This record gives sequence, structure tokens and C-alpha cells, in this order.
Amino acid sequence: MLASGRSSLLFGIVSMMPMPAIAQATGSANPAVSGSTQANAATPAKRVYTPADFARFAPKTAYDMLAQVPSFSIQTVDTSTRGLGQASENVLINGQRITNKSGGAVDQLQRTTASNVERIEIVDAASLGIAGLSGQVANVVLKQAAKASGQFEWDPTMRAHYAKPEFIGGSVSYSGKSGPVDYTLSARNGAGRGAFGGPVLIFDRNGVLTESRNEIYHGEYEEANLQAKLALRGPGSSVGNLTLGYTPYWSPSDLRDRRILATGEIRHRTNVQKTDGYIGDINGDYEFALGPGRLKLIGLTHWEHNPLVVTQVLRFDTSGAAPQGSRFDRDTHTRETIGRAEYHWKIGKNDWQFSFERAFNSLDQVGRLFDLNDDDQFVALPFPEGTGKVIETRYEALATLSRPLTSNLNVQIAAGAETSTLGLVGAVQRPRQFFRPKGSIDLGWHLSKTWDVNVKLRRRVGQIDFSDFLSQAVLSQDRTNAGNVNLVPPQSWEFETEFAHDLGRWGKTRLNLHYYRVEDIVDVNPIGRNGQGIGNLPHADRFGFESNSTLLLDPIHWTGAKLDLTVGAERTRVRDPLTGDNREISGVRDRWGSAQVRHDIPHTPFAWSAYVQYNHYARNYFLTEVFRALDLPWIAGVYFEDKNVRGLTVRFSIDNVFNGRHLLDRTVFDGFRDRAPVLFVERHNQLVGPLFRISVKGAF
Repeated sequence: MLASGRSSLLFGIVSMMPMPAIAQATGSANPAVSGSTQANAATPAKRVYTPADFARFAPKTAYDMLAQVPSFSIQTVDTSTRGLGQASENVLINGQRITNKSGGAVDQLQRTTASNVERIEIVDAASLGIAGLSGQVANVVLKQAAKASGQFEWDPTMRAHYAKPEFIGGSVSYSGKSGPVDYTLSARNGAGRGAFGGPVLIFDRNGVLTESRNEIYHGEYEEANLQAKLALRGPGSSVGNLTLGYTPYWSPSDLRDRRILATGEIRHRTNVQKTDGYIGDINGDYEFALGPGRLKLIGLTHWEHNPLVVTQVLRFDTSGAAPQGSRFDRDTHTRETIGRAEYHWKIGKNDWQFSFERAFNSLDQVGRLFDLNDDDQFVALPFPEGTGKVIETRYEALATLSRPLTSNLNVQIAAGAETSTLGLVGAVQRPRQFFRPKGSIDLGWHLSKTWDVNVKLRRRVGQIDFSDFLSQAVLSQDRTNAGNVNLVPPQSWEFETEFAHDLGRWGKTRLNLHYYRVEDIVDVNPIGRNGQGIGNLPHADRFGFESNSTLLLDPIHWTGAKLDLTVGAERTRVRDPLTGDNREISGVRDRWGSAQVRHDIPHTPFAWSAYVQYNHYARNYFLTEVFRALDLPWIAGVYFEDKNVRGLTVRFSIDNVFNGRHLLDRTVFDGFRDRAPVLFVERHNQLVGPLFRISVKGAF
């Protein structure tokens, strides 16, 4: 692992080295995506891309353009965090952060036709008065549409093995204007299929095969999002936005296996899961001039109903013994309500913002556990620890100052704090109160015409999953995670630095280095005398790097071709609560990389692409077991695209062409793993097979 990490680091450093400038081939019908640099004496340079820079890709949406910006990694809004807080999405629209829980700017750009894009600017986060951003940020400047327009995509997928085809994936949106109101109406089905199958081998502690299984997993997902977005311009310079969303979803899955024991006995087990829920969103904001600056008022409410039923039955085919089974029934309602105010003003070179936010969050769960009796009927068991209501009321205040220190050096300083009251309703323990300071210092340095450096130091307050306050049954692994009402939100000191190098006609490359010191990290802990569940460990360390490069191949006379490279690694360290030894943090991605070439064939509407991708994850540590799951750690694919089929873009993709597998290694102990012997070892090496996809995009 160490050698691999050194090789990855060497690759990242090499990819940052400047490349010789070779004259670009002339007469190309598909010029390289290089953009242009704009600067003045007071602000660092910014890279500007116009629609002409993306013409070779025949984009249908604004997102199609953004996805082709060289060496820019899109960070979507983190919808799992409570509150709005500091920005997490590195994409702006018309210089503004999209403050909602409905997918943010990226989601809006996916519903915006490419004809509405005026330009895309890549700017330094430190030059913006928006707390939370670091490194390079994309500002997508949209123009007011002269006429109504729409876009659509049909995206069916098929798998060669174990899964049913999915024919209704896709989206459609329509944007127009009525008086002072701009509107976008959209519908999107985020459908998906998951499936794998093959052998599972069970060994005893001496490596002797005791059981072999043939297992098949099949899962489906349909998420039908309906959304209406309204934007009001005026009176005067005021601007308002309202987004209404409703998303019903369905997610059935089943895991079935046939087991042959070393004794010759045959058994089979079924694990069937059903989730039919919905999500609702109302997001609104209104910004207007007030005194020397502008005031923005934001309000949103988000709610979800997430019912889950998991039924597992083990039947004994040979012996004829009575079947064994369990059922976990969980009915969960979550709600979030946020009120936020932001005031922004400028005094000379100083760009100020003050924000105040109140957020109320709740999780209301009714959990039930059943056991299968001899009459093949499920009988309820006592499970009071699976039912309860968790609530949190949180306040945050933050002041942000952004200003240029020199003509090529910007600084942003954010300082504030949050206070929260968190607890389980009706618990013996009173709700706990927390006060946590937070803030950041961000420096953006335009070192030269081709080099940009960004350095950030941040104090961040994390969040915890309310469901960890209550007990959750994991039937497929014969484990119950105990609830923990003493969970504490984690905090961290985070240091990040980013180097961006413009390679001119060759493209662009970027290297990010980071180190995080985390306090009260959330991990698996002993609960009570013999239980286990999610708890806090004193501290942990995370350090790593990621390099992203886009190399344009026109200079070597491969006109219309480009190569995107990503490589990264992260080392983590936390003290194990059982053994006291240092180990990695459970389940984090610790090595990754990808390479993708795309060729837009000159003087034709055709393009093709090929890629390979690798992802590796650390082990997951529970008190009675350790396992590592790698679903398609290696995957490769190709696609072929025609950008003008009667005005449509049609793409045919094949993924997993080299037969990547679903891998899992699990070691289960006969008690806590620091003191009990191994009970059994479980190994999965299962077929996934190729995945086929057809995409049809168009505008109207």
C-alpha cells in the first residue's frame, strides 16, 4: 500500500510539470477548449470560456458545458448536512450561491438549455465574498432568454445479468418568461438498477471450507422529481426565487442465495427490502437593496417520509427444520426548516458579508422487530430502543471579509460560531447544548500568468446522523447497531492548498493537498456491556492529495482529442476503541484514479471516448467483525456519440467491458474481536457483467 501511495504521489507531481509549448495544428474544425485570461490591476486573472469554446461537444444543457471545462472538478451541494451554513458547492450562477436543498446550482444547470449560457468564468474563491469556498470556483453567467426553450434527455439502461431493463430514465424541462417572472418547469426520473451474482465461500478459522453459496442481488430505484422554479425580477434591483419540488421514490431490492454446507445439507435464504417514500421541498429567497448594501432573506422547508421493511427468511431444504426469519420495520419522518438572512456590502476594497441562520431539524422513527415462529408467522419482539424522536435547534452567525492585499493576492477571513440544542425527546437525559466556534482564512495568489496558488485554514463543525440515536437492525449481516443518545458532533481543523497550472494549448492541471485533524470523530464504539453502535472517538488524522489534469492533444496533431487524468490518495489514522492500536478510518476511500480520452472527429458529428477508473476503500471495523466491500474497484468503458441525429445527440455506452467484479471479504469473530477467536471468514467474488446505456438529448 505504501509503494502504491508513493507511485500515486509521483504521478501527481509529474502531472503538475509544465509541458513544452508546441504550435497548435491549424485548420481544425474542433479547436481546443482553452478559454481566455482576463485580468486588471486590482484583481487576479480569471479564465473565461464562451459557448464557442464548447461547440465541438454540441452541448444541450448548461451543465454539458460546465462538465467540459478543463481540469475543473465539480463539487455538488451537500444535501445531507443540516442547515445552509457555508457554501459546499463550487459552482455559482450569475455570481450568486444557490442557497437551497433542491440540488443547488448543478441541478439548476442540468435543467437550463445551453443557449442560455453567456460565459463560464473560473475564478479564485478568495476573491469572492462567499464563505466556505476554496480553490477554483465556476461562475456560470446566464443571459435572459429571448424566447421560451426546453431540453430533454431519455436515458434507458440495461444489464447483461440479473437485472431488468430500465426504460423510463430521463428528464425534460421548459423555461420561459411571463412579465417580470422567469420560470422553469421540469420533470426527471433518476432511475437506476443494481445487480450482481455468483459464489460466496465460507471458511472456518483454520481456512477449511465449511459452506458455499450462490448468491444473487437485484435492486431497483425510481425517483420521479417534479419541480417548478420561479424567478421574480424587480421592483427595482430586487430579485426573488421560489422553488417547489415533490419527489416520490421506490426502491425494492432482494438478495437470495442457495447454501451447500460441507455436511451436504442444503439451505436457502431470502432478504427482501422495500422502500416507498417521498421528499418535499419549498425553497424561497428575496434580495433587495438596503442602506449601503443588499439584504437577502432565505427560507426553506424540507421533509421526507422514508418507510423501510426488510424481511429475511432462512429455510432448511434438506433437514426439513422449521424456517428461521426476522423482519425489521422502520417508519421514519424527517423535517428541516431554515430561516436565514445575509447582508452584503462593500467599503472601498473591503467586501463584507454577515449571515445569521436558524435551523430546526427532527427525525421521528417508529422501529419494530419481528421473529418468525414455528407457524411461519412473524411475531413482534420488544424493541423500544428502535422508536423515538430526535430534535435539534441550531443558530449560526458568521462574518466574512474579502479583500485584495495586492494586485495578485486576495484574502478571505470568515469568523463566527454556532450554538445548538440536541436531544432525544422523552429521554432521561436532558437535551444537550453545544457552542462551537468556526471560521476560515483563505489566501488566493495569482503567482504568474500560468500559476495560481490557494491556501486555506478552516475550523469546521461536523454533523451526526440522527438515526444513530436509535437502534437499527442490519438483518443481512445478523447485526443490530445499538442507539447512542450521547453522540457529539465532530469538529476539525482543516488545512488545504491547491496549485493550478495553465498549460496553454496543452490544457490545465491542478494539485490539491490536504490535512485534517478531526476531534470527536464518529465511528463504531462499544455501547453498554455487550452492544455496539455509532459513537465518538477522541481524534483522527486525514492527509492526502488529488491531481486533476486535462491535456489537449491538438498540439501533437490529434485534432479534437483530449485526455482527462485524475489520481488521488488519502491516509487516515484513528485509535481503535478495542485494541488501542492506530488503524484507518472505517470505509473511507483511500486510493483512486481515472483516465479518459475523448475524440471529437474533425469535420464530422461523431465522437468517441474510452475510460478506465479505479476506487479502493478502507476496511469497515465493527466490534465483532471487519469487512471490506469493493464494488467494481476497476471499471472501464467506451461510448460512441453522434451529435446531429436530426438535431439530437445520441450516445451509446458500454461500461464494465473488462468484467470488473463485486468483491467482499468479511471476518466475523465469536465475540469482541480483541478477545474472541475468529468464527468464520466470508469471501465474495461475484459477476456484475457489462452495462449498456443509450442517451438521447435534444433541445426545443
